[in-house]
Amino acid sequence: MQTTKINGFLIDNFNQYSLDTKATQGICPWSDEHRKPENRKKKCSSYDWERGLGTCHNCNKTYQLHTYKRKGDSEKNYIRPDSLETNKPVGSKIIDWFKSRGISQKTLKDLNVSEGSEYMPQTNKKENAIKFNYMIGGELINIKYRDGRKNFKLYKGAEKIFYNIDNIVGYNDCYIVEGEMDVLSFYEAGIPNVVSVPNGATLNSNNLDYLDNCIDYFDNKEKIILAVDNDEAGQALQQELIRRLGAEVCYIIDFEDCKDANEYLLKHGKENFLSCISKGKPVPLENVTTFKDIETEITDFVQHGFKPGYQVGLKNFDKIFSTYTGQFITVTGIPSSGKSDFVDQMVVGYNVNYKWKTAFASPENAPTYLHAHKLMRKVWQDMPTPGDINTTQWNKVAEHINDNFFFIDMERYTLESVLKKGAELVKRKGIKCLVIDPFNKIRDVDCKTEDVNRYTMEYLTKIEVFAKKFDVLVFIVAHPTKMYRDKDGKLEEPNMYNIKGGGEWYDASYHGILVHRNYEEKTVKAKVLKVKFQNLGENGAEAHFKWEPKSGCFIPHEINKDVIDIMPWD
Repeated sequence: MQTTKINGFLIDNFNQYSLDTKATQGICPWSDEHRKPENRKKKCSSYDWERGLGTCHNCNKTYQLHTYKRKGDSEKNYIRPDSLETNKPVGSKIIDWFKSRGISQKTLKDLNVSEGSEYMPQTNKKENAIKFNYMIGGELINIKYRDGRKNFKLYKGAEKIFYNIDNIVGYNDCYIVEGEMDVLSFYEAGIPNVVSVPNGATLNSNNLDYLDNCIDYFDNKEKIILAVDNDEAGQALQQELIRRLGAEVCYIIDFEDCKDANEYLLKHGKENFLSCISKGKPVPLENVTTFKDIETEITDFVQHGFKPGYQVGLKNFDKIFSTYTGQFITVTGIPSSGKSDFVDQMVVGYNVNYKWKTAFASPENAPTYLHAHKLMRKVWQDMPTPGDINTTQWNKVAEHINDNFFFIDMERYTLESVLKKGAELVKRKGIKCLVIDPFNKIRDVDCKTEDVNRYTMEYLTKIEVFAKKFDVLVFIVAHPTKMYRDKDGKLEEPNMYNIKGGGEWYDASYHGILVHRNYEEKTVKAKVLKVKFQNLGENGAEAHFKWEPKSGCFIPHEINKDVIDIMPWD
């Protein structure tokens, strides 16, 4: 019998209910509360000591036999609420309100719901508030406050984690919902292995830093059932959770005519609630698509046409180029033309506009601290000085770089190892961009062909599969193999056919961008070599920039044409 660790979790309090450890069956820890005196000694529970779970066959409740220490930890230091915050139990008015929502006093007690006076910024005064106490490893980590006007706030400066996270330890599966009331509803129906996100869902951006902090709790789950709200924001959260946790383990619950779990419990009752959540459907199979799988997308297309592409925030460049995720961009140019620097500018732009995180596999950008310094300047919009070190601005920018940009450092880069690490960073950090810079330094060692064109196509196919599976935008920086000079001795602009592998680059790439420096004019231009979809850009179009040396930023620049070409017939 395991007494120190189960499923990789260290046991904090072994046999927390002082049950008979030699028995596989016995009494329920709550028999005194919900059974008649003559039945309290009946053996109604099964004990699974290997998994650390007990099951009461009378009340149909599963419970944990032990408590566990926290697994994993945050990289940051957070403020902790005073544990005395949890001491005041809910009063009769709150009990009655929860009862009207189908939640019993016992559920409130089991899930550490309390009440107290708290300042609420929405009303600018102290209010009597419900306190949802966020515990992990038996310790109070955060508190969600809710007042009578349905205003919410989290404890300022505290770590964000999933609500009820301790209760999924030991289970092969778990449920993820969008709010604490939904957790209470599942628990009321006899399902304890359910967690809630701490800050609901938003339509445009879901910051899943709480998943970063709790990812170890989901590593070995065979099924993760998503039961989020049936609105647009809830569906956006659902898609991001699927991307991060893996479609192969995710299942989806449809609450039919109800918005969420609590509404379904109230409207249809516990029995129908259990029937509904038992019908969770797996995320649609890879490589198989039915009309129903994409009907929402088709409806949106019919109503609104093409979706606008994502833009980097440079006005002149945004006019000629945008992109979707699940694609890859080939960036080329002669040496020292600024290819890598322009890619950095793009991913910083995506981060500013959409909060996308980026991972770099950039052997040529070594040492890493210099690359991080380049990004710091772009985010800062200036060159930090020795006097800036440890100032508020320095710490703010440093923390932002730490949280949003990740550097894959390897002794030997291979495409397989980079994509494997990229998949891990999708899961653990939520990256949306992966930069491979340059292509020729990150080889596909698994490809055995001697044919350059075939090698290139296999390489790009693996990139495409990765991008689609994880809904990531991939950048591939690729040098041209040959450079030619014109009759005046100037280097000609390369195109995608000048990259080793020739036409495969143009045929396979979703997009192609040339970065080319004009040393005489001291300008840099980005030229669109290819866009796969007409609505995303303009083939052959150019955007010109001045490079600002202190910040390292590309500043849009208008080219003055003193001579206007006149056609012969004009």
